[in-house]
Amino acid sequence: MIERYTLPEMGRIWEDKFKFDTWLRIEILACEARAEMGEIPTIDVDVIKAKANFDVNKILEIEETTKHDVIAFLTNVAEYVGPESRHIHYGMTSSDILDTTLSYQMKSAGELLLNRLEYLKSALKKRAIEHKNTICVGRSHGIHAEPTTMGLKFALWFEETKRNIERLKKSNRCN
Repeated sequence: MIERYTLPEMGRIWEDKFKFDTWLRIEILACEARAEMGEIPTIDVDVIKAKANFDVNKILEIEETTKHDVIAFLTNVAEYVGPESRHIHYGMTSSDILDTTLSYQMKSAGELLLNRLEYLKSALKKRAIEHKNTICVGRSHGIHAEPTTMGLKFALWFEETKRNIERLKKSNRCN
């Protein structure tokens, strides 16, 4: 992403810290599910939840050696958790973590876009009413045409934004 063109809240979704936070949540949820099924002791899950942490810089440093992002992450988390870390990632693949995280990042980004689109829709409605009688040059095929109003232009953009919001909700299921 190009930082100067990226909203800070959107940029955070794609930063390493957000990604690793999500990986850790997924790993803990998987451990909780395995405990519910009786595969690991609940007390070990409690230790994992209490101690689980990571250091982004340390993970990136470990990855220089391992050449594997998930192994680097798990190695660093194990440094915080201790022996109970043997339960973390058990029975999972890297793709389980990577695919789930990417889906969550896309959902988070979609929700952010929806919030921004709702704000845009509100601003367009306000401007459509405000400029309902403001005359402007109409355009047809890239040349001047019959006069119209800025209010109509804003109203058309408002309706288009409403349709785009519905499309985004349907495609990303970001309700």
